[in-house]
Amino acid sequence: MTACYDPLNSIAGKVMSGKRISPEEGIFLFEKGELGWLGMLADLVRSRKNGDNAYFIRNFHIEPTNICVNHCIFCSFSHHFSPTRWELTIPAILDKVKQSPKNIRELHITGAVHPERDIYYYGSLLQKIKEIRPELHVKAYSAVELDYMIKKSGMTINEGLAYLKTCGLDSIPGGGAEIFDETLRTNICGMKSSADTWLKIHETAHQMGIFSNATMLYGHIENYAHRIDHLERLRQLQDRTGGFNAFIPLKFRNTNNNMSDIPEVSVVEDMKMYAIARIYLDNFSHIKAYWPAVGRALSKVSLSFGVDDMDGTINDSTRIYSLAGAEDQNPVMTVSEMTSLILEAKRIPVERDSSYNAISTTDS
Repeated sequence: MTACYDPLNSIAGKVMSGKRISPEEGIFLFEKGELGWLGMLADLVRSRKNGDNAYFIRNFHIEPTNICVNHCIFCSFSHHFSPTRWELTIPAILDKVKQSPKNIRELHITGAVHPERDIYYYGSLLQKIKEIRPELHVKAYSAVELDYMIKKSGMTINEGLAYLKTCGLDSIPGGGAEIFDETLRTNICGMKSSADTWLKIHETAHQMGIFSNATMLYGHIENYAHRIDHLERLRQLQDRTGGFNAFIPLKFRNTNNNMSDIPEVSVVEDMKMYAIARIYLDNFSHIKAYWPAVGRALSKVSLSFGVDDMDGTINDSTRIYSLAGAEDQNPVMTVSEMTSLILEAKRIPVERDSSYNAISTTDS
């Protein structure tokens, strides 16, 4: 008697043997994979790549402005939806750098795309930061910010990134990817840089030795095929360059924006997203839970669904998700709080630098 073919068992066999799954199989996992089963497979991949380590970094954010040329309908941060418009001066930004704890290792700079700021403004900012804290790793400017400032200055992507690298740019955050499908992108952020431009900027950066992260905004009007298409484009780029450090699924939050009529997806859907990202992105070393977006409790749960990186201490320095309705309105975690959260998930806390090298420290 011939045994019936079971697609889920076939996919599990491929994952367990370290083989790559196809886009069609990725969609099938979203449609038919039971959450506990997906968690088991994702946990296998996580353990294979990182053991039981769960990473974090001491970091803080600076968001220079909320004045933006774009009008993304999912955004709760820009001046289009915020009750106030604001812009930090360079002296104010430098004061934040000076006041940051000396044991902070990474500064994350990203925000709105200001209509009047060009690459020389942002290059000068990097130079001044490095004069104050030369040892600080500066992860700055999303691809959409880079696209605007580089074009405004009349440079090519290569020229612009080379200039910023000489100014002190160490790596690039993953923001602005949103969803790559061109039709959806037109609907939710049509003024923003195209998917091809986002990918080209990251590919060029990788070729120049500037590594980066990647993100995807999920839980809005996309379907499972759109998610897998997004992951597939990232996987193909990673095959070519190997320059992505981590992938970060970013949950759509529906407060204070023009998509408030769309319900937020469930916790089950969140964990499914983490798990399938871990299974599908076989050439990414790390999957990150950005805890200010989903909260501490769910970030802890995500460590059982393929996640191995908890981002950082943040130091109450970002409002992007607070404005969108995230539970934690003052995102800050001490090292001891982060360590306790990871231990509660039965993982090994590993403080890291921006390149995922382990840091041995005793202070909190």
